[in-house]
Amino acid sequence: MADRIVKSVVVHAPVHQVWPAITDAKAFGTWFGAEFDSSFTPGAHVTGRITPTQVDPEVAKAQEPHKGTPIDITVDRIEPLRLFSFRWHPHAVDRSMRDKAEPTTLVEFKLDEVDDGTRLTVTESGFDKLPAARRAQAFESNSGGWEKQVGLVRKFVERH
Repeated sequence: MADRIVKSVVVHAPVHQVWPAITDAKAFGTWFGAEFDSSFTPGAHVTGRITPTQVDPEVAKAQEPHKGTPIDITVDRIEPLRLFSFRWHPHAVDRSMRDKAEPTTLVEFKLDEVDDGTRLTVTESGFDKLPAARRAQAFESNSGGWEKQVGLVRKFVERH
């Protein structure tokens, strides 16, 4: 099994329009499907709850059973207009698997200017450090999740 998930999408908008969609907690939550209790700042531990995305009704329906599930991230790095990253417990929607002592994965959002807009690349790494009992499930779930999420952020930015 691979240690990292990499998903990429071209957003037909300049970097300065994509950046707030991934670094403003309210905007991020709108497309991702979460409400956060505070802003994203380096080193911050940010808590919130899963709420269905406001960007795609089909994805929102799939997220509905997880509504209200706690979500916790620790902001890692913010390099303006280039990189935003955080750590979290992957596939933590299963409440029985929310062990705070378990290693986290690193999620990175990288922006690159391209001819027709901005390439957003999302990389989640560190799955090899997870307990073997849940490694494959977390990887598979998040791989499918990031596939949907890059589409959601693209729709969100291109509509605004």
